[in-house]
Amino acid sequence: MNHNNDLDRIAAELDAPLLKAVPRGAGRLDVWLRVVAEREASDLLLIAGEPPTLRINGRLQRTDSARVDGLDVEEMVLPELPVHAQRQYRERGTADASRKVPGLGRFRINLHRERGRAAATIRMLPQRVPSLDSLDLPAGAPLLSRLQRGLVLIGGATGSGKTTTLAALVDDINRRDAKHIITIEDPIEYEHTNQQSVIQQVEIGVDAPDFPTALRSALRQAPDVIVVGEMRDPETMKIALAAGETGHLVFSTLHTTDLPSTLARMTDSFPAERQPTIRQEIAAALSAVFVQTLLPRRAGGQVPAAEMLVVSYGARQHIRRNALQHLQQEITITRKQGSFSLEECLARLVKNGIVDRAEAAIRANHPQDFELALTNN
Repeated sequence: MNHNNDLDRIAAELDAPLLKAVPRGAGRLDVWLRVVAEREASDLLLIAGEPPTLRINGRLQRTDSARVDGLDVEEMVLPELPVHAQRQYRERGTADASRKVPGLGRFRINLHRERGRAAATIRMLPQRVPSLDSLDLPAGAPLLSRLQRGLVLIGGATGSGKTTTLAALVDDINRRDAKHIITIEDPIEYEHTNQQSVIQQVEIGVDAPDFPTALRSALRQAPDVIVVGEMRDPETMKIALAAGETGHLVFSTLHTTDLPSTLARMTDSFPAERQPTIRQEIAAALSAVFVQTLLPRRAGGQVPAAEMLVVSYGARQHIRRNALQHLQQEITITRKQGSFSLEECLARLVKNGIVDRAEAAIRANHPQDFELALTNN
């Protein structure tokens, strides 16, 4: 079977509402990746018992193709992963990797198991690093790239755009400042080109065996800025906290939904007896927390909404005392320093006619504050 002919045939069939059939055989994954690109989908889900499913403008759409089973998914995806990711999947049942397809772009692939069967989630990555302006982030977001030191946490649910925001912040620094930036990622999603800054990008499994090893090595390379793609384990968190406390600017992401859960997620990763000490270290190292979500635009597509806390003395005291419920009021106190609430951001999007009020209300963490923000000028 000629793989190139397959791609051409599939592209020609894209006038149909959704794809009905993709041939089996070598290169089948790349055929589906072409579908993702042509449909302008953000994700492709391959789950046993379901037809391949696309996420378009934030909404799932099942294709008319045949349902896949676990063996089918494994046979389609596993051979296309780099050797280290194949080994990781066989040993741990999960693996992350990126794949570059000439003429299409780059894709992030997560192959994993669920209910004893293989499944995969594949995300299309933009070919260019986005600028902060292009992301329509809240007006205060660029402040994060101008911080000089400390730990900056980017929180949000899966698929909320955390990695994209992180890449845009790095790009902003790269365009403006002569800095030495080291990113540690699993896998590398956005490829940066040196501009004012010098950027080294370390990929786990390719350039280093794990995040702690890569992070320790990075600290010996005189960086100004360190980017940890995701803080997955206590050891990585501990090293990142130390780096932020000793004068480096450290960015990282966490899978969370609001300010308190972002900080609780870090603390709860450690044994109970160590948590008071960790809270002290977080309070000392933390410079800002930015938590974002994506909402459907009324005109189509998605737009981010976020809350941001610029950490001051009061917030540090609340963190030390584990009084995270008081962080919301710290946003109000530090508004002049750049903090803003999710509810204010949502209300602004509604007032500007960008998102529906009902959709925004669902995302608000504090509904009363959201209603109040809507009535304020």
